[in-house]
Amino acid sequence: MSAQNPVLTLLEKAKFMTSAPRLSACPPNIGYEVAFAGRSNAGKSSAINTLTRQRQLARASKTPGRTQLLNYFSLDEERRLVDLPGYGYAAVPLAMKLAWQKELENYLIKRESLQGLILLMDIRHPMQKYDEMLLNWAQERNLRVHILLTKCDKLNRGPSMLALQEVKKQLLAKKLVASISLFSSLNKQGLEDAAVILGDWLNYPPPDIAANLDIIEPIIAS
Repeated sequence: MSAQNPVLTLLEKAKFMTSAPRLSACPPNIGYEVAFAGRSNAGKSSAINTLTRQRQLARASKTPGRTQLLNYFSLDEERRLVDLPGYGYAAVPLAMKLAWQKELENYLIKRESLQGLILLMDIRHPMQKYDEMLLNWAQERNLRVHILLTKCDKLNRGPSMLALQEVKKQLLAKKLVASISLFSSLNKQGLEDAAVILGDWLNYPPPDIAANLDIIEPIIAS
């Protein structure tokens, strides 16, 4: 995929749109949107900033897990990215955590314009309790999920591939459906693979335009 690929160009156009504290406050439920979710230390903000080639589009909260807002970024009139709050952080009061979990569940199950979920996991600590919770919610409505094993630059290639295979085995054992790839915000590994997934889910470029493009799609582990 070249630097001129239209999906990457679209992602570069991302602009902050609005923040919603609950499903009822989200923008009109039309078009295409893809949500990003992950534990508070999974590198979600860094991944969004890397994909959009903007240093501060998504900002990590100074107090992880306490920002309970769905942050919307528009790509064009029909397409959006949604940054979901980090979850599972121990410092969040139990009542607050349970309330937000319910809102998150409602969003993932009921939001019709939501086309897919990018689930970020630190490659050194994958498949935690809350990761499985989101996977189960997504599966309940047959929502597509792609897992990015982040911070893969922290491991050599051998251990990285072993970690990827182990997560695939866990998904199979738990009968959870998701595609998966390695990702590093530091060295941009996995950037192009993630862009292919996003382009598919966001229906971009539209079929009439895509037919005239010479795009080679990488193989995604599933």
